[in-house]
Amino acid sequence: MRLWPSSVRQWHWISSAIGLAGLFFFAVTGLTLNHSGQLESPAEVRTSELQLPPLLLQQLQAADESALPDDVQYWLSQNLGLDLSISPLELSAEYALEAAISPRTHTSIQIDRETGRVISETTTQGWITFFNNLHTNRHDSLAWSWFIDFFAVSCIVFSASGLLLLKRQASGRPFTWPVMGLGLLLPLILILFFFH
Repeated sequence: MRLWPSSVRQWHWISSAIGLAGLFFFAVTGLTLNHSGQLESPAEVRTSELQLPPLLLQQLQAADESALPDDVQYWLSQNLGLDLSISPLELSAEYALEAAISPRTHTSIQIDRETGRVISETTTQGWITFFNNLHTNRHDSLAWSWFIDFFAVSCIVFSASGLLLLKRQASGRPFTWPVMGLGLLLPLILILFFFH
């Protein structure tokens, strides 16, 4: 048994088998993304308020604008139940702002650097938003990015091998190239005439 495809047909069916689930997923989420206004459910917003301990407040006030002190970050993580290490922190003169983002959840934290008052607002979107964000690779993991790259390569192999197979079969099927040309021209026509 050969471990490496030896023909265009083998490359075609193997790449299609590898990319089938991904192709189905991106086709469905392409529809939900295109109609997100009609399909998305209302977001759930949860707000909580805490008080930073005096010692941690002193550390925050002494910090520069490039990083949140580790002890403050740990305290926030423990008390808010969030992994604050996944997002870069932006500190300003008045507030420390943190956004912990996942495909479905966005959390913003405001810390008053004078009083130590902490306000956390967590917005949880519906599952349609979750899958739409996966489609656009927003707020996702490195593993998901690798999956998208792997899926994209399988689609390229599938398309290229399909083109070679079309070339082989075109002589007996006169509509092969006109149909393929229509598939190429239609999006170009839409872009030229409906985008300004």
